Amino acid sequence: MKSQTRNTLLATAAGALLAATLYSNRRGNYSLAGRVVLITGGSRGLGLILARQAVAEGARVAICARDAEELERARLELTQDGGQVLALVRNLTDANDVHTLVREVREQLGSIDVLVNNAGIITAGPLDHIELRDYEDSMDTHFWAPLHAMQAVLPDMRRRGEGRIVNIASVGGKVAVPHLAPYCASKFALVGLSEAYRAELKQYGVLVTTVCPGLMRTGSARNAIVKGQHKKEYASFIIADSLPGLSMNADSAGRQIWNACRRGEAEVILSLPAKLLSGFHGLFPGTTADVLSWVNRTLPGPTNRTGDQRRFGHESESEVSRSWLTALTRKAEKQNNER
Repeated sequence: MKSQTRNTLLATAAGALLAATLYSNRRGNYSLAGRVVLITGGSRGLGLILARQAVAEGARVAICARDAEELERARLELTQDGGQVLALVRNLTDANDVHTLVREVREQLGSIDVLVNNAGIITAGPLDHIELRDYEDSMDTHFWAPLHAMQAVLPDMRRRGEGRIVNIASVGGKVAVPHLAPYCASKFALVGLSEAYRAELKQYGVLVTTVCPGLMRTGSARNAIVKGQHKKEYASFIIADSLPGLSMNADSAGRQIWNACRRGEAEVILSLPAKLLSGFHGLFPGTTADVLSWVNRTLPGPTNRTGDQRRFGHESESEVSRSWLTALTRKAEKQNNER
């Protein structure tokens, strides 16, 4: 009987050890505690979620954004439990602002261990109303800003022989979807840039992770730019952003992003729909394009010249966009400083 009990205890202990090992491997061994983490666009949405999780793990966190009031609200939240947080107002489409940002973070917190290029812009609407400016703004935010940020942090990382860079791209950087041409074009560019940096920097101990999320319930829809039939465009966008089967919980997305960073993964695609779409497109690109052309026909079409006007989502509300269908996104807006 004693022998049987002992064997049971040993088996239990072995099972617990195996489970702990598997969990550790899933989470990764790179701890954020004591690290200096810079998160662009960290005042709201996914950036704020990532900042919360980094602070909770003991990182010294720097966040930046254009809106000083929004940034201060985020800083106050992140420091309420004693977290060390630096909040800096910066326009990331200005290369000089990016380089002064990195320099100030280094001076106040120390050398940057982890850079998260998260700042983003979304312009939604049919091609008839998309202008050159819309493409330029998207490229400035999603391509040039991450490029300048990576160039600014790399000398220190290479000198130390260690560093992590996380580029928040999108499944829209893998598969171009209708009504998001500027967004998808710029995210495709970011994916290519991120993968190129990964290939060349790994030998120096700098690991670059490309993150391609699908729809996430961050609450950011209200700050998207919509064109065309503004109210209908926004309603279709925020409803898709709110559906549980189509979009994913943003806190869960944040944890998966940090786990991928700790493990030093090359790429992570978030949400089952995003993985299925990306995988199907890889196997059947022509069929995917044909299916998406049919999806496009269900979206609001072009209108008169008023459709050229840029309006934020919160300026394009309707009964549909305020309905129960968008309840989850409304909740996320309040939680993630989107208002």
